[in-house]
Amino acid sequence: QVQLVESGGGLVQAGGSLRLSCAVSGIIFSINAMGWYRQAPGKQRELVAGITSTGRTDYAESVKGRFAISRDNAKNTVYLQMNSLKPEDTAVYYCNVNVKTNYGSAYVWGQGTQVTVSS
Repeated sequence: QVQLVESGGGLVQAGGSLRLSCAVSGIIFSINAMGWYRQAPGKQRELVAGITSTGRTDYAESVKGRFAISRDNAKNTVYLQMNSLKPEDTAVYYCNVNVKTNYGSAYVWGQGTQVTVSS
């Protein structure tokens, strides 16, 4: 089975930085788009950043210039570098990966990692 393991969350002060990682394991043919979402209490889950198989990126307006998504295809890992963090960035962050396996295509979610930014 395909599994996503997230790491890198934690508690930081406003203005600080965190780097999230999401590693994909399992037997896969390919990994297509990869992305990061976040969900704050009482709010809808929203797309933070996405990256295609060719490296094209897309960001939520609220994080442009502060966050950067990247991927290491050799390691089947996607990263989210978060700089200049603000209290409003506080949320559970989930990675999502579109994979193709012997059984077909699927979207797989990571377990989520808490990011808390204090003021």
